Amino acid sequence: MSSSPFRGLSAFPPTPAGLYGRVDIEALGRLLERLCDAGVASIGLLGSTGIYAYLTREERLRAVNAAVECVNGRVPLVVGAGALRTDCAVDLARDAEAAGADALLLAPVSYTPLTQEEVYQHFLAVAKATRLPLCIYNNPGTTHFTFSRELLQRLSDIGTIRAVKMPLPADGDLRGELALLREKTRLAIGYSGDWGAAEALLSGADAWYSVIGGLLPRTALALTKAAMAGNDGEARRLDGLLRPLWDVFNAYGSIRVVYMLVQHLLDVRADLPRPLLPLGPADRQRVFDAASPVIDLERQSLL
Repeated sequence: MSSSPFRGLSAFPPTPAGLYGRVDIEALGRLLERLCDAGVASIGLLGSTGIYAYLTREERLRAVNAAVECVNGRVPLVVGAGALRTDCAVDLARDAEAAGADALLLAPVSYTPLTQEEVYQHFLAVAKATRLPLCIYNNPGTTHFTFSRELLQRLSDIGTIRAVKMPLPADGDLRGELALLREKTRLAIGYSGDWGAAEALLSGADAWYSVIGGLLPRTALALTKAAMAGNDGEARRLDGLLRPLWDVFNAYGSIRVVYMLVQHLLDVRADLPRPLLPLGPADRQRVFDAASPVIDLERQSLL
């Protein structure tokens, strides 16, 4: 097992489920085996790609129990515990710890816009509820909340809060942002936004929280290792290979793309939770065209 669940490639698989949110445990296990076999640094279960916000507490616990049994300690398992209510997030965090998860990921899910103090108190309550290390999920694209650097500094003083999953900076200044965050916090700093992963890792980020890594882990892991070793040319070559996928992620939303591809790769049912709708025929073909070279490369690496 990796010494930290918050460094290197953290792969975020989809959660195969039927239209009404019943998790397909067998299909989830097949996905997780791929990630363990590839040697990812951690698995991000029930992240945004894992449709945590659309699943009941009972289905989330079924997924965690199945994942813990399947992974069996081979790779650290980071489990999403985001919920609208603080008491619900506390319950989900305790469920994950009792099931055997290794770490937590927490986003400040909200309907009413939250203040910085409200988010601090929310995270403090969840952090106190378990002994698991926790990663802050800064995802303003879905939560409509942005963590100030001052709030991140306050949260980093809570003993079990160890990391932050950041969005790509709007101004593109990754090195500058990393320097400021390292000055103000003691957190391990990773990035989501797959299309900026190579640049983030080359700039010194600790982790890549990866959507595509949850489906095509060997290619994502090769990029991660190259970038973290300072191999600029190889990291950019692999990023270039993945660029058509980044384009369809941005065109259609990564969740729609990934759920289409997981059905294609594993021949399993993985419905998008309504009201999300599957892509139409022309858009599906564009996704297949973008993904095919990477899928072929992934398959070759398994030979």
